[in-house]
Formats: sequence, structure tokens, C-alpha cells
Amino acid sequence: MTPEEARAQFPVLERFAYLNAGTLGPLSRATLTAMHEREAFDLEQGRGGRAWFESVLALRHDVRERIAVLLGADTECVALTSSTTDGCNIVLAGFGLRPTDEVITTDAEHPGLLAPLHASRATVRVAEVSTKPTAAALDEIVAQVTPRTRLLALSHVLWTTGQVMPVQELRRATGLPILVDGAQSAGAIPVDVGELDFYTVSCQKWICGPEASGALYVRDPESLRVAIPRGFSHQSIERDGTFVPKDGALRFDAGWLATAALAGLESALDSRPQWGFDRAAEMAARCRAVLAERHVELVGDGDATLVPFVGPGEDAAEDAARLYDAGVVVRSLPDTNHLRASCGWWTSDDDLDRLVSAL
Repeated sequence: MTPEEARAQFPVLERFAYLNAGTLGPLSRATLTAMHEREAFDLEQGRGGRAWFESVLALRHDVRERIAVLLGADTECVALTSSTTDGCNIVLAGFGLRPTDEVITTDAEHPGLLAPLHASRATVRVAEVSTKPTAAALDEIVAQVTPRTRLLALSHVLWTTGQVMPVQELRRATGLPILVDGAQSAGAIPVDVGELDFYTVSCQKWICGPEASGALYVRDPESLRVAIPRGFSHQSIERDGTFVPKDGALRFDAGWLATAALAGLESALDSRPQWGFDRAAEMAARCRAVLAERHVELVGDGDATLVPFVGPGEDAAEDAARLYDAGVVVRSLPDTNHLRASCGWWTSDDDLDRLVSAL
């Protein structure tokens, strides 16, 4: 599949320079077709009976297996969730943090991680990394660790700067468990969970799946308490609610997920070209280069697929609305005059030309 053939999967690219996968990825024709076919199957089968239910379980397994491959993980260590926030809540609720415990995070985290951190009741220590070179991040984060620190919780790619955090190095340097928010990394850059303990996935972003689809990797499922049990959490349950959890990370599945969404996600995962990561990195580098040539100020020294930059006006939301009217979809970052372009494997040179022309 050539880049041109890959782009042809996405109807939105016929109208827009779509540079917003960091919020929601574009939907492909194949994904929508898979969703419609599954809905038709459910309509005909009536969503009942042993054969139908077994088809749902098989679909869940197939999606889980594909996400595991994307993360370099074992299938039994992957739970299906609705979002990265869902995964963060599952981990932080089950970790059993107390007010005397400390969790280290950074100054550039999304509310999807920050709010669960606050709800955990632990003391949160914040390392300043977004205003400093990425090379300094390891030392800045390690410097916040104290004897009371029980967990590191941070993004693999910072959503406001595109900086790639040294998550593997942090795990090795501190020996502490680490919860990684993978919203801007899984599907965007190569990921190998390796020694990481927890890794969340947002499937509606860079994977281009339907909304409300995600995943959670748990390296050692038996070591994390099931604090938010759902219908899929147990293999047996007593009348008083006492239950035996399912084996592996299936115990953390976020309950029932729409079959059409699962079918669409399976299709999206299957449609990714082998050269996708290389192409996305190449287009992000070109985006930075063309913006710099036009003397547009870049934000941070990130080199992932997010390209934040200073907008031409004082209100980023107004800038984003004006760009939309010009056929360019980017994200405005709250409480700043920064805009953010997301470059995927479907991005073209023409998309970038439309961006700089609209600016």
C-alpha cells in the first residue's frame, strides 16, 4: 500500500488537511464498513443466543490480541477499556494509595491522568519538564523521588509539547512502578512496554478507531487489586458479592463495549501500514521544518508526531476556528496561544502546505 492509497481510505482528507489525531483520528471507509456489517449481524441475530455471544467473546479476544502486538505485550496482560482515563482510574484505584504516599508526575499532564491522581488521595509531586530540554527530564523527575514515593505516573508523549519522556529509563533508574499515559504514543510512535508496569491506550486517536475505545496493559495483573469491578471482572461470584477474578488482565476489562465499535477497532488495527511509524515521523519532521522556515515559533523540543507552535493571534481557539474555515483541522491548547498539529502516516506535503498557507 502506497501513501496515496493509504490516504484514500480516509474521506475527510478529500476536504481537509486533517491534523488532529491527537484528539481524534480520522475514520476510514474500512472502519465504517466493519461497524455497519457488525451492526447488521447484530440486527439479524438479535443479540442473543450462545453463538452470538461467543462471536462477541471472539471479537474481544481478536482486538485484545492486536493491541498486544502493537505494544509488544502478552495478550493476557491487556484489558479492554473505554479510554486512557479509564485505564488510569483502574490502576490508581487498585493501587491502594494513601495520603502519606507520594506519586511523581510532570507539569504537562492531561486532566485524564491528573484528575485520577487527585482522586487517589496520594500526595502528588510535580517535576517541571515542559520548559526544559527533553534531555533534562530524567534528572528532573528522579530528583522528585523520596522514600515515600510509591509510583511514577506520566505521559510517554506530553500532549502540550510533543516531548518524549524517558519512561523505560525512569523505571530502571528508580526501580519504582510506573503508570504511563499512552494517549499520544500508542499508534503514533513505536511502543514496547518492556519493563513498564502499566500502559494506557486511547484507540480513537492515533489508531483511528471509534470513540470510547481503549486498552490497559498490566505487567502483573495479580498484583493489582480489582477496585472497580465490572461485569467481565469475575469468573465466579457468591451471593454476598465475593468473587474470584478472571485470569490475567481480563479482570480489568471495562465491561461491555459496543460490538460495532470493537469491529471498527479491529479493522483500524488491521489497516495500519507497516511503514506507518516511519512515515508519521517523517511528516512530523517536515511539519517542524516548514513552520520554522516561515518563522513560526515551535513549542518545546519534542520530536514525536505532535507539533505544537505559537499561533498568529492572541486567542488559540479563534486561530483554530479560522484555520478550520480554511480547510485545516488543528487543536488549540487551553490557556495558551498555542496550536497543535498532529502528523500521522496519512499526512501529506499538501496538508502541510495548506497549514502554512492558512497561517
